[in-house]
Amino acid sequence: MLTRVLFALIVTVGFTLAASAQEAKVLALGVADHEVTQEEAEKGAALPVPRFNSPAIAYILAADLKKGDTVEVALFNEDTSLLHNTQTLSEDQAKLLLQAGKRGVPAGGWPEGSYSAKVTVTRDGKTLIEQSSKPVAFE
Repeated sequence: MLTRVLFALIVTVGFTLAASAQEAKVLALGVADHEVTQEEAEKGAALPVPRFNSPAIAYILAADLKKGDTVEVALFNEDTSLLHNTQTLSEDQAKLLLQAGKRGVPAGGWPEGSYSAKVTVTRDGKTLIEQSSKPVAFE
C-alpha cells in the first residue's frame, strides 16, 4: 500500500514539474494583408501577402507564456523596424496572439524591399525567443 502511495506521489510531482517546465514557443509568425484571427494563425495555412497598396500586419501566435513575460512583435523592411507592439503578461497564458502593423497604406504605398515579422520573448530579463519570419516582397 505504501508503495502505491509513493508511486502516485512521484507521478503527480513529475507531471507538475513537467508542466511548469514548458518553455514558451512560437506557433505562427508572419506578415499578412489583414489583421489575423487566432483561428487563422492556428490553422497554419499560408495567409495573403501584403501588396504595396494594402495593409501590412506582422503577427505572432505564441504558447506557454508565463506571468511577467514580455512579447514584442515588429514589422521590418530589410533591417529597419517600421512598427512594433509589446505586451507584458499580467498572468500565465496558454496562447497569445499579438500583432503590429498598419490597417491603412502609407502615402505612395509601401517602400520596396523585403518585409518580415520579428518576435522577441523575454522572461526575467533573459531572451527566450528571438525569431524572424521568412522575408516577403510586396508586389
